[in-house]
Amino acid sequence: MLNYVTVGSNRLEEAKPFYDALLVLAGMTPMVEHPSGGRVYAAPDQRMFAVVGPFDGEAATVGNGAMIGFTFDTRAKVADFHAKAVALGGTCEGAPGLRGPEEIGAYFAYFRDLDGNKFCAYRIGAE
Repeated sequence: MLNYVTVGSNRLEEAKPFYDALLVLAGMTPMVEHPSGGRVYAAPDQRMFAVVGPFDGEAATVGNGAMIGFTFDTRAKVADFHAKAVALGGTCEGAPGLRGPEEIGAYFAYFRDLDGNKFCAYRIGAE
């Protein structure tokens, strides 16, 4: 089971308030400050997310083809998460909506964070 992910940032002082405001919608709150100047977030179910400066001291870069997904229990929460990310300065990469056959109920929304990391918020199943 995947339960922990990190993204690198070159803009940590901007990234932390971005993620503070966004991740609360996914049930995650700040857990600890990271030695790189970043921050680690956690949820009660032990899921964790971190925004950090790269360990090697080089610039953070976006993973080409990499994407991080957050699942939600309603389509409204998917839309709220996406809207919050964009309002905080993220970039829309695909507005909330159904993807694929309607009977599957695959409802997805895509955005990039302040450093260009790609994210997906989604809900699978009937509303």
